[in-house]
Amino acid sequence: MNRILVFVLITFSTLTVFGQNFEGKITYSNTYESQNPQMTDQQWQTMMGGTQEYFIKNGDYRSVTNGTVMQWQIYVNSENRLYSKMANSETAIWNDGLINVDTISNVKLNKNVIKILGYDCDELILTCKSGIQKYYFNTSLKVNVSLFENHKFGNWYTFLKESNSLPLKMIVNNTQFTMESIATEVTEMKIKDSDLQLPEGIKTAKSPY
Repeated sequence: MNRILVFVLITFSTLTVFGQNFEGKITYSNTYESQNPQMTDQQWQTMMGGTQEYFIKNGDYRSVTNGTVMQWQIYVNSENRLYSKMANSETAIWNDGLINVDTISNVKLNKNVIKILGYDCDELILTCKSGIQKYYFNTSLKVNVSLFENHKFGNWYTFLKESNSLPLKMIVNNTQFTMESIATEVTEMKIKDSDLQLPEGIKTAKSPY
């Protein structure tokens, strides 16, 4: 189970033309193909969630799922910590953004591969120790990459420095499952700072994973 939780944490660390960095919400639909004979596709989807809402403002973000295990993640840029809240605990565990247990052996960019929500998307393929990660993006969803230069966890900075934008689709393959996550809605909106902060009084602890 501990090994499964490692993959859960890392996996969730993954439009009109905007003239500045994107601030708002992206909603994703997630599906899973199990690589673990003890887990079905549906069990993974129930645990991890079939729907994910991703909110971002400047260097902070929050990800919320409808899964029975993973509930939410919040990245606090000023601390360079990614906090994760599981349903079976009142404590949010955090990972140091500088620490990445994965390594990347190859990076490949393919131009104009797929259209998502009307946007022509390039494909970035990361060949990693953990498996293959594919990201599809359109540069209109800009981010300030410099704000995430210490966010090594989950290969997030590696993706951002190549794309300079947020993904509209992700395919993450590892020894436990293959996850396909595709954007179903992108909403430009003002995000309150309080919406990206940890709940008041919540207990936190360093992640053992």
